[in-house]
Amino acid sequence: MHILRYLRPGSAGRHVGVLADGWVRELDGVPSLASLWSLPADRIREVVSDPGGPQEELAALTVLAPVDGRTEVWACGVTYETSREARQEESEHEADIYARVYDAERPELFFKSAAWRVAGSGQPIAVREDSAVNVPEPEVALVVNAFGEIVGYTACDDVSSRSIEGENPLYLPQAKTYLGGCAVGPMIRPAWEVSDPYSLGIEMTILRDGHIEWTGGASTSQLRRRYDELVGYLMRADIHPDGAVLSTGTCLVPAAPFTLREGHVVRITVDQVGTLENPVVRGLTAIRAGY
Repeated sequence: MHILRYLRPGSAGRHVGVLADGWVRELDGVPSLASLWSLPADRIREVVSDPGGPQEELAALTVLAPVDGRTEVWACGVTYETSREARQEESEHEADIYARVYDAERPELFFKSAAWRVAGSGQPIAVREDSAVNVPEPEVALVVNAFGEIVGYTACDDVSSRSIEGENPLYLPQAKTYLGGCAVGPMIRPAWEVSDPYSLGIEMTILRDGHIEWTGGASTSQLRRRYDELVGYLMRADIHPDGAVLSTGTCLVPAAPFTLREGHVVRITVDQVGTLENPVVRGLTAIRAGY
């Protein structure tokens, strides 16, 4: 089972439904994913288990990014050994900062995207024109409800400018948060259907003209932090009335001097969750055309 947000042919409205066996059944009385995440986990499970709405074939629908309303995307950094090494490699002056974050009690959390900025599978992501080196960062993302309960899993591409952050760690917001810098999807796998979220395989392939330029794989078993720990810090001094999507850090980073370029396609697959695929464009003018 997967939870999804979609467009129906001939209808301007957005719908929320449940996918099972190739068929999508609309969640009756659920106008948005944000409204669903405002409920306790037990109630979410009840609603999802009894959709009540009309049924349609998935192939007839347009799947949208599974983030809407006031739901925000947040992200974590330096939660895998690979991420620590990559951040140290890119840093010109403060490489030891990332080692300290990796070992510290407090994890690194940062705001990634408002819902309206998030790209779904098939939509373009962007690299900044003022950045020389840019990379995709494949991550397992937690869907967290208003009560801080993990209710689902999805895939996230935390697109990042290595060159901007490498100049100074204080430039992280510019390296991480911009139009075209976040993709999530394609759907959400309910948490109660994933028996062991610490053994999920993650694969990333970067293609150009159908040919593989980079590929790699890893597993959430390599994650240094626990999910509930990361969520606890997200909720510690803040509220998320419509829930949040919390991306848990990357375990795959192409080594320098690789950089994303216009024409690349990034494909991220998370076991039991799905495949997120996005073409790459460069610059604000190109990405604005899709919004």
